[in-house]
Amino acid sequence: MADRIHITTAIAYSNGPPHIGHAYEFLATDTYARYQRRKLGRENVTFVTGTDEHGQKNRDAAAAEKLSPKAFADKISSIFRAADAELGIEYDYFVRTTDPAHEAFVQEMLRRTHERGDIYFKDYEGYYCVGCERFYTDKELLDGNVCPVHKKPVEFVKEGNYFLKLEKYRDQIRAHIESNADFIRPERYRNEALRMLDEPLSDLSISRPKARLDWGIELPFDSNFVTYVWYDAFWAYLSPLSPTGDEALLKRTLPVTEHFIGKDILKTHAVYWPAMLLALGLPLFRHLNVHGFLNFGGERMSKSSGNIVDPHELSQKYGSDVLRYFVLREFVYGLDGDFTEDRLIDRFNADLANDIGNLTSRVLSMAARYFNGEITETPGAGGDAQDAALAEMFTTLGARVAPQVEELAFNRALETIWQVLDAANKYIVATSPFTLAKDPASLPRVAQILANLVEGLRVIADTLEPFMPLTSKKILELLNVDDKMAREPFGKGIRVGHRVKPTTPIFPRIDKKARA
Repeated sequence: MADRIHITTAIAYSNGPPHIGHAYEFLATDTYARYQRRKLGRENVTFVTGTDEHGQKNRDAAAAEKLSPKAFADKISSIFRAADAELGIEYDYFVRTTDPAHEAFVQEMLRRTHERGDIYFKDYEGYYCVGCERFYTDKELLDGNVCPVHKKPVEFVKEGNYFLKLEKYRDQIRAHIESNADFIRPERYRNEALRMLDEPLSDLSISRPKARLDWGIELPFDSNFVTYVWYDAFWAYLSPLSPTGDEALLKRTLPVTEHFIGKDILKTHAVYWPAMLLALGLPLFRHLNVHGFLNFGGERMSKSSGNIVDPHELSQKYGSDVLRYFVLREFVYGLDGDFTEDRLIDRFNADLANDIGNLTSRVLSMAARYFNGEITETPGAGGDAQDAALAEMFTTLGARVAPQVEELAFNRALETIWQVLDAANKYIVATSPFTLAKDPASLPRVAQILANLVEGLRVIADTLEPFMPLTSKKILELLNVDDKMAREPFGKGIRVGHRVKPTTPIFPRIDKKARA
């Protein structure tokens, strides 16, 4: 197991504000990062996100708002930062590709690659999509020279540019993918990447003439050109760690790097980015983790089409943890899914209000009513078969959730937690502490039942932290549990004499009829 890990989201293109598709990537990545911090320690995990601010698409968006490219980038970057804060994204570095340190880093990578002979100049003509910021071959385009991603006609461009040798590294990239079965996850995208490498590659244009586009990082070896926006953006994954491009640090970091991206940028990350690294003699990253699209009304969400759902609006209406839970539980990482607000409310009522909200309320209410909030029996010590069965579920919960998170099966990890929640609610029904409490002689048994449930609720709240940090914190506060006690194994946390706080509603049900 690596003792360090470096995690990145795609560097968000800043031609418009974030939508729920961005939020899905941020939330999945943040959940993974939180989990890794718990396992490896905060000091051994770095998490980078940020905004990709150069390129023609950003310049055009700025012009549409009658702003300079930098003023527009400042505005959009601040919106992304605010969205991250609202969603509870705990990154270590927020990089802007207009940061002077990042620009200097990119120029250093360009200089080194050029000196190694893998960047050269030639005249070129081809079909260019402004939305994708890339050239397409005839085979890649739809009928009528239409971009397969944006479904819009591409431009025919003829100009001189600097190129990075891609074909030189095709066999090496392919061999790496073939010999590392989980290099690209899920497997469907690994297979897709291999198909991209079946035939010879055209070398990659990594510059744009200033005569056509001056909003970018100037090439260190030719002041008449700026670098291709993708070449610029890839280095944002690493530039915050080493402003000078420390080669030893890069060689230590890349093999433990986890990239989280959407499937629409698979080719750039599975073909272009590895070639850029190999051209500098650098190792490749550990995993490329590829998610599907969140659709809305059956169509892909995109800023260019205006078909978007605003995560800020949803977070304000339902709370960031509700949005986190919904997208992680509802959608399978790697597959497309259709977002609907009605389905979010259904999940809220069934899973959050009925299950975890109800369990928290019932347990703390009984503790307050029968024992003034005090735990008077040893959690996990009951001799009943029902006690033992529940204790087994709580004891093994973390070990069952861990591999599911490692495999990016966030939905299955939450399902596993909810199975234990369901078992706890059924335990209450089966043991009937409400009924037992009517007989003073049965109060010791009631105390044991509640001790088991309070301790189990602690384990559930702790296990939920990567997925629902605010909910986890709120339940642990109600249980009067500090960070150290929260992480203890079942039966080793809450002790006899511990007092819990009175309950407060966590997830009041939403009345869909009243909302309509």
